[in-house]
Amino acid sequence: MSTANSTPDTIVLIHGFWVTPRSWEHWVSHYEARGYRVLAPAYPGFEVEVEALNTDPTPIVNLTVPAIISHLEEVVRELETAPILIGHSAGGAFTQILLDHGFGAAGVAINSAPTEGVPVVPLSQVRATFPVLRNPANHHKAVAYTPEQWHYAFANTFSPEESLALYERYAIPASGRILWDSVLANLQPGHQGTWVDYRNDARAPLLFIAGSEDNLMPPAIQRSNAKHYTSATVTEVKEYPGRAHLLPAQAGWEEVADDALEWAVAHARTSAPGGANAPSGGATPGQLA
Repeated sequence: MSTANSTPDTIVLIHGFWVTPRSWEHWVSHYEARGYRVLAPAYPGFEVEVEALNTDPTPIVNLTVPAIISHLEEVVRELETAPILIGHSAGGAFTQILLDHGFGAAGVAINSAPTEGVPVVPLSQVRATFPVLRNPANHHKAVAYTPEQWHYAFANTFSPEESLALYERYAIPASGRILWDSVLANLQPGHQGTWVDYRNDARAPLLFIAGSEDNLMPPAIQRSNAKHYTSATVTEVKEYPGRAHLLPAQAGWEEVADDALEWAVAHARTSAPGGANAPSGGATPGQLA
């Protein structure tokens, strides 16, 4: 359980879909060199290597948002001090949910998937997710990108050679069920799995980082998501020109990593509780756009 009045000494890096914790490999060593304990937890069933998930995607097919959130909260709950939470893509949405549940001293959401209630759907996002959403039968499958689809969605500002190398190192299929459910999230009655209380004044500060060239989660999504927060807690957006979705692996990532850490340390709530606002009941199977 996180304790009050302690300076954050741990950073938790939360990966998104189509990748694993391996996508944080540079950030882990970078932050460790600065004296932080760094955790990059995998989703349930993702503890194996990229190659194993590509061979047998069963854990991806079985994945649910509530299971992911429960697992991440358990990881954070075991820490002695409230950590800095940094999430990329879907991991950005999960960072927002953990903050809303009372976890973390500060949060950074990089090229974040939106939480429930954010209606912005740019055309580039439609194209980037079309490989999954073009066929309703994909609801029950793990759906992989081709190298060309990966380049458009994740690495459109990278050279073709670099994009392919990163595809081969990082890419895995994504859950068709979670992505398909995300299409209907704002149409379903009641709170869904990615719901947060935008009026929660007890939430720790949150920074959205947007890559200007991101096709999968464009800056318009980050700005809209941030504007939904009406609480008195700090919520800010910073956009980086020329950055694609796979920002954590793009040349110049060190600048973003250092900026994110500097912001989080400056705004950290050292008295952040460890899950004071977590829901007492089970979560509704969740959605991500």
